[in-house]
Amino acid sequence: MRTAYKVRAYPTPEQAAVLNRTFGCVRLVWNRVLAWRHQRYHREGVKTSYAQTDRYLTELKRGGEHDFLYEVSSVPLQQALRHQYTAFANFFAGRAKYPRFKSRHGRQSATYTRSAFRWKDGRLHLGKMEGPLEFVWSWPGIDPASVEATTVTISRAPDGRWYISLSVEADDKGMRLPSTGEAVGVDLGVRDFAVTSAGERIANPRHLERKARNLARYQRRMARKQLGSANRAKAKLKVARAHTKVRDARADFLHKTSTRLVRDNDVIVIEDLAVTNMVRNRSLARVISDCGWGEFRRQLEYKTAAYGRRLIVIDRWYPSSKTCSCCGHLLVELKLGVRHWRCPACRTWHDRDVNAAKNILAAGRAVTACGADVRHSGSPRVRSAVKQETRPARAGTPALAF
Repeated sequence: MRTAYKVRAYPTPEQAAVLNRTFGCVRLVWNRVLAWRHQRYHREGVKTSYAQTDRYLTELKRGGEHDFLYEVSSVPLQQALRHQYTAFANFFAGRAKYPRFKSRHGRQSATYTRSAFRWKDGRLHLGKMEGPLEFVWSWPGIDPASVEATTVTISRAPDGRWYISLSVEADDKGMRLPSTGEAVGVDLGVRDFAVTSAGERIANPRHLERKARNLARYQRRMARKQLGSANRAKAKLKVARAHTKVRDARADFLHKTSTRLVRDNDVIVIEDLAVTNMVRNRSLARVISDCGWGEFRRQLEYKTAAYGRRLIVIDRWYPSSKTCSCCGHLLVELKLGVRHWRCPACRTWHDRDVNAAKNILAAGRAVTACGADVRHSGSPRVRSAVKQETRPARAGTPALAF
């Protein structure tokens, strides 16, 4: 199992100059090769292999106009070609969008393999750089000298902070957690971030909404500054730092929530939400994006795999909210504004979110018990940008709704 340790780095001014030069060279190689591939495909109708991009990089260096490429380590340049080849493979496989050109604005990064760095006694030495790169280790229970890094990625965030990401091969056998015998269904939402089948409500912290006034004020200040001036650069840095605070707070909340669910339950069941379609609703786009449902699912996937748990994702068209968790009665329609309803068949009073979480758990248990799958039996076409459920199987309306 591959994992990574990300730490804050503190390069000296000389080291920062070398790294900034490396970032610029990586960005140049990426953009030049991407433009060349695009031109070859549209003019000649041929695809470009990694070996061809490698030869193109060699010709680019020997052309005489880019001698500065020899001043930095060649490994990050080669890694840029590998990353671009992977990006195109993901694009043609339908897993990602078309690769874009890199900008000097935003996050910058460079990846080093073992031939370009030396990790000894917990100290990092990079190729063509004098002295070790200082950093702060954030795991007291792990000796950095015992870590065997396979690749190292140096990055600079838009707010000016530097990071080191150490990729290592870890043994996942020691990470297995003891069985708890518990299973939970999780219904994700906007009012409450998550509601579990046990009735627990996890409040939505709304990080972006709480910082919206500060962000707006910093952005107005930046807009009033002259383009290219030092004052605009300072104002831009404040905007980036404000966004970093929101991003870090959201990541901290998602990590704590997902880790607690993984530790307390052997089986976790969630819905396959179409977040890309849901954010097309202008009224809910910013709120849904602030929730971070996609990142939450990603964290659950790798944490359940690492700790020996199981994550079950049921189909997005399963009518979890409109189905009675007691008798299975399916309503004709249930509007999004209705938060409580009474089943017309068994007269059970339901909380919409708790009932949905119970149905999600029941669907996941069906998958666990007999390998059943929850599929939409009707049209697979996405009918709306908001969270929707299947049309009814039999008639029935909630007796009381408000």
